[in-house]
Amino acid sequence: MNIIFTKMQGLGNDFVVIDTLAQAVNINEQLVRKIAHRQTGIGCDQVLLVGLSDKPGVDFTYRIFNADGCEVGQCGNGARCVAQFVRDKGYTDKTTIVLETKERVLTATIDKSGIVSVDMGQPLFIPKDIPFLTHTQALTYTLTLPGITQSVSMSVLSMGNPHAVIIVPNLQTTPVATLGALIQEQPLFPQSVNVGFMQIDSLTHLQLRVYERGAGETLACGSGACAAAVAAIMQGVCQSPVDVTLPGGTLTIAWPGKDHSVKMTGPAVSVFSGVFFEEQ
Repeated sequence: MNIIFTKMQGLGNDFVVIDTLAQAVNINEQLVRKIAHRQTGIGCDQVLLVGLSDKPGVDFTYRIFNADGCEVGQCGNGARCVAQFVRDKGYTDKTTIVLETKERVLTATIDKSGIVSVDMGQPLFIPKDIPFLTHTQALTYTLTLPGITQSVSMSVLSMGNPHAVIIVPNLQTTPVATLGALIQEQPLFPQSVNVGFMQIDSLTHLQLRVYERGAGETLACGSGACAAAVAAIMQGVCQSPVDVTLPGGTLTIAWPGKDHSVKMTGPAVSVFSGVFFEEQ
């Protein structure tokens, strides 16, 4: 099976985008892992499958698979790339495009310079909706980790996928991989969790590193940037809009507050196209 693909990236968060409008693809975890492998495959953080929607008011669907092969419900940088992809392919001439994931319906708007803004929907704080196993909803939660002497204070919320966000004094010296992996292993997170570590620089700027489910630390995480900005605003250490600087670049996140959607703005870039040869 030969699979035609486009490699795309949003702030270094990279994707293999597969067009199911033009070809039939039988996807499974093993195939995703082969595609995502950076030495023997194409290499990416996530594989995105783009298709047409049969729902009124929705233009396209996209399925999201992390590098480990597991399907997930949300990817903010992926949403921007999918919106740019369907425009580049000529599947639509709209500048406002409605996209559906496994978990949410998103609206992406592309401006004349190619910058894409995405309405990411409302953050969810009720533990069972995240999901997060705790009896009481709180602004922050304290977690004790094995082998770590100091407990961790974290915000927990969903942006269509679960996020734990931790304020740290120095992002560069934070053991992101060690702490991220430990937190993901905790039974409090039955679907695992994306772990964000943020350093607050000012009321309108923070720095962020994200240890993602099924991918490890990535250069950027769009939903993670949204979760971090929401957590910072909720805790009163930032105000909307917030510039979130990740290793791959900066996203602007706007959130007016509870009962409002989160808006994420940033670039989406096509890198190259090719054919992946899958041995039968």
